[in-house]
Amino acid sequence: MAVRISPRSVVRPILICRRIPYYFPIAGRPPPMSKYSHTLPQTIMSSPLIRNSSTTPHPLLPQDVKCEEEDLPGYKPKDFYPVGLGDVFESRYKVIAKLGFGVGSSVWLCRDVKSGDYLTMKVCTRQTAGITAQATNEVAVARHIRAIDGVHPGDRYLRLVLGEFTIHGPAGEHRCLLYAPLGMTYTEFRNLLPDRVLDKALLQQTYQLILIGLDLLHQAGVVHTDISPNNILLGARDSSLFSRIERSELENPSARKVLHDRTIYRSQAMPITDGTPVLCDFGAARIGEGKFRGDVMPDFYRAPEVILGMEWDCKIDIWSIGVMVWDLFEDGRLFYALKNRILDDEQHLAEMVALMGPPPRSFLERSEKSRKYWDAEGRWIAATPIPEQSLDAREWRLEGEDHRLLLDFLCKIFRWLPEERASAQELISHPFLMQAHEQLHEAS
Repeated sequence: MAVRISPRSVVRPILICRRIPYYFPIAGRPPPMSKYSHTLPQTIMSSPLIRNSSTTPHPLLPQDVKCEEEDLPGYKPKDFYPVGLGDVFESRYKVIAKLGFGVGSSVWLCRDVKSGDYLTMKVCTRQTAGITAQATNEVAVARHIRAIDGVHPGDRYLRLVLGEFTIHGPAGEHRCLLYAPLGMTYTEFRNLLPDRVLDKALLQQTYQLILIGLDLLHQAGVVHTDISPNNILLGARDSSLFSRIERSELENPSARKVLHDRTIYRSQAMPITDGTPVLCDFGAARIGEGKFRGDVMPDFYRAPEVILGMEWDCKIDIWSIGVMVWDLFEDGRLFYALKNRILDDEQHLAEMVALMGPPPRSFLERSEKSRKYWDAEGRWIAATPIPEQSLDAREWRLEGEDHRLLLDFLCKIFRWLPEERASAQELISHPFLMQAHEQLHEAS
């Protein structure tokens, strides 16, 4: 039976909603992505079960060519539930199209046959300790946020689980999570843009909204730990997009590979949408007001305290916000952190020293591992040379006052001591982000 995620009545954490000086796009103006919606490609590419009624022939893929999840390292067919287009789960959720896949799940567009609403359904791979923990985290964060006794504008910029249920497959149980449907990731969106980068105004508006969502998380005692363009999705204001996908799948069925025990479908490529950005994927999130330990964050995004095995808190998310500027706006990586094509902590830390200067002794004293790279006075002693670079030189797209404001924004983030980094709430109203709103007002 599907379970709708609702607040736990036992715990009601109180969120103190301080006044946030944020600004949404001016009333009557479209969201920041809408100006691209007419210039980029719009084509939609291509339990009891109720099957799709389409009689249109579907293209078959060759049996000897790997398709979709089959290309994943260590792929095992039995790990993935054999979802079929037209299947109905829980006598309610009809599978419309495949949207994607990953190591831990396949993702599908569904329609609730009772309400008519469209949903995204994540079907987790066969339950193992790691997969179960991620799904449990997603549900726990949703319950935690909904249990908050307060109002915060950030909830519209977070995609939380709406419901969950478990299905029994040929090789075990699979957890299914339901979400509001959204558009493409910011990685995919960026790759469609001219020069594969966001312009300044779009970066500013995107960051302000994501930081509003992040402020809610941090006030609620949640650390995301995995912020990157892959985990920020475009919203979809117009639900007719999903009815068009449904119609497209009926009239022009997706290519598929039909095997004896399952059918593997090609994923639909989402068209560009004009909604606001939404922070997703809380599978690696931590809940609690204290400090945490453990190796978290995407490789090139790792904060120094994570690399050095120190305790960490919500300020690692702020670090990720800074690093992400390069992925979205500067057309490259801030940290390369590779030695002989292998991720190397020493190289990563050397690049940080180049951009931020030497760390204070109070930071180094928090980890025995620091002695491998710095002496007692905080001087770099590792074999890897400090690169000849600066944050000022690495930010190359802007000039004059724009350049100065962005550098000031970044300098409030790239601090060795986590407690010295600005909070999400402080960054929301930083002059660099406020500049886009002020320019919109001047133009109106």
